[in-house]
Amino acid sequence: MFNLANFKQSFFSTHETMKTDILKRNNVKILGSGTQPMVFAHGFGCDQNMWRYITPAFEQQYKIILFDYVGAGKSDLSAYSPERYGSLQGYAQDLVDVCEALNLRDVIFVGHSVSSMIGLLAAIQQPHLFERLVMVGPSPCYINDQDYKGGFERKDIEGLLETMEKNYIGWANFLAPNIMGRQDKPELGEELTQSFCTTDPLIARQFAEATFFSDNRADLAKTSLPVLILQCSDDIIAPLEVGTYLAQNLPNSTLRVMKATGHCPHMSEPEETITLIKDYLTVAA
Repeated sequence: MFNLANFKQSFFSTHETMKTDILKRNNVKILGSGTQPMVFAHGFGCDQNMWRYITPAFEQQYKIILFDYVGAGKSDLSAYSPERYGSLQGYAQDLVDVCEALNLRDVIFVGHSVSSMIGLLAAIQQPHLFERLVMVGPSPCYINDQDYKGGFERKDIEGLLETMEKNYIGWANFLAPNIMGRQDKPELGEELTQSFCTTDPLIARQFAEATFFSDNRADLAKTSLPVLILQCSDDIIAPLEVGTYLAQNLPNSTLRVMKATGHCPHMSEPEETITLIKDYLTVAA
């Protein structure tokens, strides 16, 4: 005979187990004394620790959620699947899983670099979870295509991936400081290099391929959510033309070109990054 009480107990027990598994899998941390959730998502080769200069400025007003994608930081590496994470959709599912495990709604999503498009994909998939998106150094496509300037030729990306495969440590030591783009602050380049070097090379290689070969230009029109685009004034990963393209093709977007240079303004120029996000959220409120 069907027993409703036993069914409910089993259902909720299973749900709690799944929630616990996701929070452990993605090394989820919750900070802040506010109620509206603000989810921060790191970029390629990074982890949630990269947001440490930014999050204290929002802790009083918001509920801060930090996490690591599977394969990054202190996530559960045993949960990594080449099939799932062969495209950005797998990472978008990580984000959706975390939001649903915590029963979040009206999320202000802040994504760095490739996480900007991961957040876009998650918002298209589950729009009810999100209120608005903040994209830091975003790019919908890294490869030049006729009139579109993504910053790289396809052969450049292929060469980058080949170098990763042959000499990952050498690749990280060369590329990370150039991505950071702040020779006057070498400690930041060293931190990014260290972060790259502590990532499993096979996972990093696949994430890089999923990132640099992605093309999300056709996805931009699929969301009407408000979007803030933070574009650095000199960025080897996302040139100025990319920010302009996003502003023209995201229906409800605001572009702010930063004084900051490099690709990681949340680390190199946290004050400017905080100010621009706060200004945007204040106007939105």
